[in-house]
Amino acid sequence: MLHLSPTPLTLWIGITALVLTVALCVVSWRRSAHRGRTAFLELLRLLAVATAAILLWQPEWRTVLHPDTKPRIAILWDDSKSMSTADAQLPRALSDTPTVVSRSEWVKKALAADLWKPLQANGANDLVTLPFATPAEKDAALSGTDLEAPLSDVLEKERNLRAVILLSDGDYNIGQPPVGAAQKLRLRGVPLFSIPVGSKTRLPDIDLLSVSAPTYGIVGENVQIPFSIRSSLDRQVRTVARLRDDSGRERTKELIIPPNTEIYDSMLWRLEKDGSSTIELSIPVAEGELVPSNNSQKFVIAAKPERIRVLVVETQPRWEYRFLHNALSRDPGVELTCLLLHPELRPATGKNFITEFPTKLEELAKFDVIFLGDVGVGNGQLTKENCALIRGLVENQASGVVFLPGSRGNQATLSDTELADLMPVILDDDHKTGNPETLASPLALTTEGRKSLLTMLGNSEEENPEIWRRLPGFFWYAPVLKAKAGTEVLAVHGLRRTKFGPVPLIVTKPAGSGKVLYMGIDSAWRWRRGVEDLYHYRFWGQVARWMSYQRNMAAGQRVRIFFTPERPVPGSNIALNANAFDPNGAPLQEGTVAVDITAPDGRTQRLDLQRNESAWGAYAGRFKVDLPGSWKLRATVTGAEDKPVETTIIAQGVDLEKTGQPSRPEVLEEMAKVSKGRVIQPNQLADLVKEITALPEPRPLENRIPLWTDWRVITGFVALLAIFWAGRKLNGMF
Repeated sequence: MLHLSPTPLTLWIGITALVLTVALCVVSWRRSAHRGRTAFLELLRLLAVATAAILLWQPEWRTVLHPDTKPRIAILWDDSKSMSTADAQLPRALSDTPTVVSRSEWVKKALAADLWKPLQANGANDLVTLPFATPAEKDAALSGTDLEAPLSDVLEKERNLRAVILLSDGDYNIGQPPVGAAQKLRLRGVPLFSIPVGSKTRLPDIDLLSVSAPTYGIVGENVQIPFSIRSSLDRQVRTVARLRDDSGRERTKELIIPPNTEIYDSMLWRLEKDGSSTIELSIPVAEGELVPSNNSQKFVIAAKPERIRVLVVETQPRWEYRFLHNALSRDPGVELTCLLLHPELRPATGKNFITEFPTKLEELAKFDVIFLGDVGVGNGQLTKENCALIRGLVENQASGVVFLPGSRGNQATLSDTELADLMPVILDDDHKTGNPETLASPLALTTEGRKSLLTMLGNSEEENPEIWRRLPGFFWYAPVLKAKAGTEVLAVHGLRRTKFGPVPLIVTKPAGSGKVLYMGIDSAWRWRRGVEDLYHYRFWGQVARWMSYQRNMAAGQRVRIFFTPERPVPGSNIALNANAFDPNGAPLQEGTVAVDITAPDGRTQRLDLQRNESAWGAYAGRFKVDLPGSWKLRATVTGAEDKPVETTIIAQGVDLEKTGQPSRPEVLEEMAKVSKGRVIQPNQLADLVKEITALPEPRPLENRIPLWTDWRVITGFVALLAIFWAGRKLNGMF
């Protein structure tokens, strides 16, 4: 039947329009010489206006579907992996003795109990029992719990639904928010009775939450492996974190885990030989811990030899430059090039020296890291064009730049160049030449600095703070006011402050695809006192490798690729970047980069990277990782005959469903409230039958078709107007 829903305003507008139209039609018919044809046209006009008025009153075509079956009660029960957690206590309605069992066992006992029989007595109701979130046999790690979908499916399939009973721990990790399904239940007049299963408190457990290891490292160097641990024990635990590779080599670190808290820590691992190795980080099972399966994680690290190309630009051969030159030139993994400008004289010459700054892209693009000493713009130093090239190299080709200011204050002239935005600190324009100290001042590591691999001067995290306390101090520091937003401060002046806080002296930040480091002292060479090259060489070697890390993920003659995140989980989107070069080594101006991707299950796909609007041969693309395991990438420049670049992305399998987690009764409570149902506690199962028995008979289903939005009605209305318009034209011609 047709049902109208006009408002008082639209009702009177429609009636007024109809009355005026009728009057207009009568007048037009009386004045016409062809009354027969005019009568037909005026009837069309009146029909069009009447249709418009009815559409204004929001017409609906309603049909009522009367059920031909008994009322049904749907019992949905959670069959996900999280239901294997053993923290559910059986009530007296299900057991004579209070026993703690798994959540799934609790549900099975509840379904097998006799308490449902009264609902079926005398054929009053039919029961439908349906499991959901059952783990798939294949890719069980990717299986999750969706609370919204099973409820929506039941509503769609069942025409005579009286109530829905949901037995679950309330934990969901995929799909739409379940409150949406609860709203659908409410509109249908079907209440939801939710029964929370499991404990609201976490089981006693120590969980190794995450391991953020790099994908590769340099042979003979340390890599830092951060990790996080969560404890739900009510006591402090002294334990040992153990790293062990597939050859049996291991390293340990003592940990103190406070009760009911989450800690973050890291360990150093030295890569001894070339190639990939599988490493396991594990924690012993503590006394009273009930979930031992989450105490270890495995990952793969590739070790490979590297040759990092470094350019050092300086004006005067100050002490900091001389010892930096020695440290990098003696590093077997570094290929050093120096530009010593000598503005008052002429640039220095000799082995590893160049006499001018590279002016061509292909000459500059080969450098992984650029050290800018006490050098600025003008007076025989850099040009603004040189500064623009450096910024482009960092942002588009993942190189790094290190700012090493000096007492001449030349870097102050960079404020009007492209490098100003790269600098991670705000300088004091009133003291451009810096601040001298009469006594040696110390550097103080920040919280971030104590965790960073850049400032790791010891062989272990435990000895590193003591090493920094013993380092000789500095007698000059740069005119820094504060660090910019988005930077990471690793070390500050141990004694001096500005109005913004301690003076930041070692600061890093990302810039496009590359990295930036600001070193606000010129006395790192003094770290050699009493220990020779130990700490000085280690620091600058770590800086060079950290800043060139992305450029060396996978590099070939014509193309270089890097990606984030380094260790994705299934479901992650990989941001893939590439730099391509022509046969002469210049950034590729024309051409495309194609990446062939092979999934762990053998599936292949080709991804054509999109070229960025720059002259740096930069390309980018994205793809989704949907399986755990090794994803093999093979990148080529189309048309090139060079050997393609190959690398592997390891996707760590992370179970969506975790055992030992607390239940989430608040989710079930919200769903029941929205649907006008009720939460039934496990010890109130007897009340559930009474609640459902007292419910009224399900109301007939009512199907509504809003005609004012139906395409068929709109099409007919437009056709009616077209016929009327055409008829008027024809009526005037004959």
